[in-house]
Amino acid sequence: MSPLTDAEAVTLFPSLQYLVLIREAGWIFLPVDDPGDPDAVLDGARVWLAGWRDCLRVRDETDALGLRIRLSTGQPSEIVWERSGTLADVVFRLLELPEPDTRHAPTLVVGKAPKLRTP
Repeated sequence: MSPLTDAEAVTLFPSLQYLVLIREAGWIFLPVDDPGDPDAVLDGARVWLAGWRDCLRVRDETDALGLRIRLSTGQPSEIVWERSGTLADVVFRLLELPEPDTRHAPTLVVGKAPKLRTP
């Protein structure tokens, strides 16, 4: 059996269109540790220059979390933007974020980021 194309996968599972969209914008995804685990999550990231990273955690199509963090050497990473909601909403909000270090990009620290898995 050959792997599904993106179009075939989206036909079977329409919410996958948002993951395809964000992947096409340069995001990478980490393998799920245990696909049989009902609490398993899908993690994705977009790595920017100068220590910035956008992150996505998906539990299901109605439970997603997006973050923009600033990585700090020897210090906990800082969250400067956060959004939770449906997969569609979080993906669209992440794609709307201005590039880090541009005029309208968020910079105000709103929290400390958890330790991240490295892609």
